[in-house]
Amino acid sequence: MGSKCLTGRMTRHPLLVALPLMAVLLSGCGGKANNDTFDLSLTPSADGPSARNRQILVPEPTAVKMLDSEQVVVRVSPSEVQYLANSRWGDRLPRLVQSKLVEGFENSKRLGGVGKPGQGLAIDYQIVTDIRSFEVTSNGSRVATVEISAKLLNDRNGTVRAQSVFKAIVPVAGTENRRFIEALDKAFARVGADIVDWALKSM
Repeated sequence: MGSKCLTGRMTRHPLLVALPLMAVLLSGCGGKANNDTFDLSLTPSADGPSARNRQILVPEPTAVKMLDSEQVVVRVSPSEVQYLANSRWGDRLPRLVQSKLVEGFENSKRLGGVGKPGQGLAIDYQIVTDIRSFEVTSNGSRVATVEISAKLLNDRNGTVRAQSVFKAIVPVAGTENRRFIEALDKAFARVGADIVDWALKSM
């Protein structure tokens, strides 16, 4: 699997040449990019039971190298990924996801405390996550896919209380960079909210 610039590869993807999509993919490795910076949103439904006597830790999610950056991933074939031109996340993707999950648990107002490693909380549970997919697929129908696995780990005895995989697929409504980001944001909002609600119900 490669993550390469579009320049020099266009003849291998003739469909991209004819599509407006080509304009938003990274078109060169050299030069200084004028990147727009994007954030993610997460609003849990907060319909889970209250766990005010519980404090949880949200470590940074794990992810493969191509997702462990500020780049926005676009998959152009099953074995090749490229990056969205002039666009980036506001932080490394795993750290951004971690921050939004913490905010989601805090905003649910169902817990006694939520923290990140190093903040000194007495922890009851950890929410251990792995980002499996966070990308737009451009070959065929353009869709944003976000898939995150999650484990609810009892921090006192090391046992896994519950585990599940959360996935959302959202169509991309256009060819502009912001449309790619909007679709990814909607997909993450669903997955992140599901993780928060699932964890609250599983404690």
